Amino acid sequence: MRGVLIVLAATGILFATAAPAAPPEYPVSIIDVRHWEAYAESHIKGARSMPLRVVADRAAEISKTGLVVFY
Repeated sequence: MRGVLIVLAATGILFATAAPAAPPEYPVSIIDVRHWEAYAESHIKGARSMPLRVVADRAAEISKTGLVVFY
């Protein structure tokens, strides 16, 4: 769990400092790790809800070949 939090923090820093990029040429999975209430209130179009506490249990559902963005 701690490793996931470190990755999320590092990803946030990268996104905050990165310049906009062209869309990738391959599929991107977007996973919203916030609680359901926050997801229902507002989420990125196409994002899937997977609260952080269940990511490890649902790892088999996460693409291993494409780009996956957690937020």
